[in-house]
Amino acid sequence: MLKIAYHPIYKHELPEGHRFPMEKYDLLPQQLLYEGTCKEENFFEPEIPNNKHFFTVHDPEYFFDLLNITLSQKAARKIGFPLSEVLVEREMVIADGTMKASEFAIKNGISMNIAGGTHHAFSNRGEAFCMLNDQAIGAKYLQNKGLANKILIVDLDVHQGNGTAEIFKNDTSVFTFSIHGKSNYPFIKEKSDLDIPLENNTNDNEYLDILKSTLPKLINQEKPDFIYYLCGVDVIETDKLGKLGLTVEGCKKRDQFVLQTCFDLKIPVMCSMGGGYSPDINIIVNAHANTFRLAQEIYF
Repeated sequence: MLKIAYHPIYKHELPEGHRFPMEKYDLLPQQLLYEGTCKEENFFEPEIPNNKHFFTVHDPEYFFDLLNITLSQKAARKIGFPLSEVLVEREMVIADGTMKASEFAIKNGISMNIAGGTHHAFSNRGEAFCMLNDQAIGAKYLQNKGLANKILIVDLDVHQGNGTAEIFKNDTSVFTFSIHGKSNYPFIKEKSDLDIPLENNTNDNEYLDILKSTLPKLINQEKPDFIYYLCGVDVIETDKLGKLGLTVEGCKKRDQFVLQTCFDLKIPVMCSMGGGYSPDINIIVNAHANTFRLAQEIYF
């Protein structure tokens, strides 16, 4: 059965007019239930985990500044959300969802988190709506439990996974791979193990050709026994914060190729949803829902 991390805390109240589409975290599970892609038993509710899990990738001083809301104004401003205890709890719960979903992926081949993909969280700071790096935390969780050795992070959000790249820059047990917009945020990029920057308006065919010619070779080269997939839908041409030119159907074909590859090679994959900022919330929800539809179709 497809197991999906979801908690009501994922939808966090923001000031009116804020550009982050929090409502998608309620609308996505509702859509999946309404159309019959998922049932209530597909979902599980994560909790606030033990702090020790955060120290595997984050500096304790940064973590406690976050927890106690004692970050400097400058550091808090970079995160982009008004800081509060509930917001930090939300981030901790998201990370727990990814950790627990990772174990479900080993058991079932695949698992999902309705939220997550917080790849702009560095070891010692947060940026761009990200405070604690859920897939980085998940990777070390699996390794420390002896459930995985070599991990591949496939980051196909439109923005480079700069925090993830920084966290694992000296860790050869986690390979970081990012395909992203060349002229998108972050404007000063970190160095992933493999970066493929794309020109503005890259279309479906160009994107899929690059992905199909790169991912299988990379898997063959690195031989991971677990894959984290960051499947942001901000690659779509209508996205406010992206500059690529994919259609919703092209984004779906991207997901289909990644998930089918993992399935065929019998490598467990855990998916965090990442970004999506199209002005029409229905486009965001439908593009995210496609990932879940494909997971059910391919695996179950």
